[in-house]
Amino acid sequence: MTHTATPHGFADFLARAFASRSFVLGLVITAAIALMALVSFFWTPYDVTKLVVQNRMLPPSWVHPLGTDQFGRDVLSMIMVGARNSIAVALVAVGIGMGVGVPLGCLAAARGGWQDEAVMRFNDVVFAFPALLSAIMITAVFGPGAVNAIIAIGIFNIPVFARVARAGALAIWPREFILAARAAGKGKASITIEHILPNIATMLLVQGTIQFALGILAEAGLSYVGLGAQPPMPSWGRMLFDAQTRMMVMPTLAIFPGLAIVITVLGLNLLGDGASDALDPKLAGRR
Repeated sequence: MTHTATPHGFADFLARAFASRSFVLGLVITAAIALMALVSFFWTPYDVTKLVVQNRMLPPSWVHPLGTDQFGRDVLSMIMVGARNSIAVALVAVGIGMGVGVPLGCLAAARGGWQDEAVMRFNDVVFAFPALLSAIMITAVFGPGAVNAIIAIGIFNIPVFARVARAGALAIWPREFILAARAAGKGKASITIEHILPNIATMLLVQGTIQFALGILAEAGLSYVGLGAQPPMPSWGRMLFDAQTRMMVMPTLAIFPGLAIVITVLGLNLLGDGASDALDPKLAGRR
């Protein structure tokens, strides 16, 4: 009988995940941030590209709940649009890492030999450079901007997903149902698509939430040094950079975007921890 992670196995995974308070809390926080980003496509309290100098540096009030910045822009509106940019960059970067890394990892596990060795050595080369430093080098060479930030973060995600996919696939290849599929005449590519990928899907999902959180931090770091999204589009990292010289005058300019980053990353980490516990219930028992 064929063993796969779906639909029954995935339903069990979700049942265990929703029994975890960390997962539920992380899901609520992440959903709230995602909803805020989605709403910003259609509505924000004020136009983030419009400068209103007479309203500069206003404290939080009913008119501007989080105040205004040095150019008179509404901070709440900027955080909403910044969420959209951060999520978009991180999401596409994770998609690049997963779309390239998972096939590489599955190929290495299925083929072995020099192909496995080549994939692993590629991983070692990429991992030899810190993620943020690599992203800074790439964006410095090809220029600042959201697209180059996505590429830079995505490249670092490739070996992460390649290693996870390879490790998961290697654990499944010796299983009896895989041997039965091979005895039935199925090729390695067919087995990988029909049996290996469904059984490592939840593992990849957990890793995806972790890389998503790291992508948010990487995007904020790149924007902070001027290599991420460019003005007039707001970015949480850029807001922190602009606020650093005004900390003594108006600290809320740094507090609010900083809190946005912290809350988003916290929500994703809680989501990932809860999903990890659901994937391996024995791990939750040891915590």
